[in-house]
Amino acid sequence: MSGNGQSGATPGARLAPMSTPALPDPPICEQARLSRDARFDGLFFTAVATTGIYCRPTCPAPPAKSRNVRYFASAAAAEAAGFRPCLRCRPELSPADGSWRRGDGTLARALRLIDEGFLSDAPLSALAARVHVGERQLRRLFSERLGAPPIGVHGTRRLLFARQLLTQTTLPVTQVAMAAGFGSLRRFNACFREAYGMAPRELRRRPEAGDGEAVTLRLAYRPPYDFAASLDFLRQRALPGVERVDDDSYARAFADAGETGWFRVSRWSRGADGDEHALKLELHGCAPSRMLATVERVRRMFDLDADPQAIAAVLSRDAALRPLLRRRPGLRLPGGWDGFETAVRAVLGQQVSVPAARTLAARLARLHGTALPPALAASGLECLFPGPAQIAGADLSGLGVPDARARTIRAIARALLDGQVDFSAARTLEDFVGTWTSLPGIGPWTAHYIAMRALGHPDAFPAGDLVLQRQLPAGDDVPASPAARAAALERRSGAWRPWRAYAVIHAWREAGLAPAQPQPRRVARHRRKAA
Repeated sequence: MSGNGQSGATPGARLAPMSTPALPDPPICEQARLSRDARFDGLFFTAVATTGIYCRPTCPAPPAKSRNVRYFASAAAAEAAGFRPCLRCRPELSPADGSWRRGDGTLARALRLIDEGFLSDAPLSALAARVHVGERQLRRLFSERLGAPPIGVHGTRRLLFARQLLTQTTLPVTQVAMAAGFGSLRRFNACFREAYGMAPRELRRRPEAGDGEAVTLRLAYRPPYDFAASLDFLRQRALPGVERVDDDSYARAFADAGETGWFRVSRWSRGADGDEHALKLELHGCAPSRMLATVERVRRMFDLDADPQAIAAVLSRDAALRPLLRRRPGLRLPGGWDGFETAVRAVLGQQVSVPAARTLAARLARLHGTALPPALAASGLECLFPGPAQIAGADLSGLGVPDARARTIRAIARALLDGQVDFSAARTLEDFVGTWTSLPGIGPWTAHYIAMRALGHPDAFPAGDLVLQRQLPAGDDVPASPAARAAALERRSGAWRPWRAYAVIHAWREAGLAPAQPQPRRVARHRRKAA
């Protein structure tokens, strides 16, 4: 892993400590580097002192001598130490370290906000305030765990995305600068040259496979990844006209900042090599200024930054979960594209089957959504799902749902517009569930389901789910009442934290059934969920 694919590097870059708390143990890093183990891609980076280059663990270059190698917890840490990214393995393509961007820890919430572009428009003090710590404490936390300050993580993220666009697309450099979050081409050129010792145009190469109109990007993941299972989950719930799922791809239209576009996600393959542990994203009509945010949403939707090893290490301790993990080691959390859509579909699915819920949601989209240009109709995409502003005061009597459910949908829309609830990455799971269950018609099951699908929260756990209780029973001595079974399962699930949502998806997949809420004798907050 000598990094000999990098030109213009400065040999003798200064060295950082061998490891930080965020790194795997050095012997594990060494073994993964020498075997080019893709399971560790993005979990650490390898830097070589004699070349001044840092690489992914999977770099195809000949391995460097161990005495010249140092390991870093993040690309930002390697760049802060003076190393530059390899041109062969291209660290900009590696998946993010999912373990540090998941859950409710301060570092996880801060990283998710950075991924959403928070520091593009706000100072570090505002980021610290959002995660309820002092600015100095936040800076120290990043330095101790990731080896770089928050602003360094933010800056590296932007520049690496620019590198990906420069090498995979034909976008003009001006649009690349805009897509990476730079306000001016001059500032982009200066930052790029300072970081990498070359002008952006010098990195240009022939773009990879595309259709000539789309921006085609490779989205890497750590294997194993069961893409077919994710497509199957989405296919069962796909709304005709809003999204399209076939045997090997997912497509849907989107609108952002007044622009309408669409994207398609499929498996990346190249010739005889086949799967390269990546998905292919084809973006049509996406404004450059929204490109990075759109890519992040797709990555979350398909759970591409998950670390299967970390998840399995916790869940496989349970005897009931161990065989499920062996059968489907690549199962991921299939997310929803839009939080409001996910919440509305959760309510529409109460007490009905999956096909019935899909019919209701498709009807809502046709009645209140936004029609797409005729050019997209040939792709099977006809309309956008309505947003909160379109639903808050809408007449939903034509949907064919009970009045109480229609009132809940409108209440969700108004609460989002008023800021009473949101999908902020800064919220903890407890805070999220608490705010959402304050709305009429939203119980704990629905709130946890929304957290799973809309936030991709790894610890969301709808303990009242009937399928979950059957697949992972808490014991024979548990009373028969739904509340008692839910409480017992909640206690048992404590050993699965912070990956309880993956236990849920494994149980649902094993059962081959739709998730199902408990149905109390009289109506209301705990209903069958199938959306």
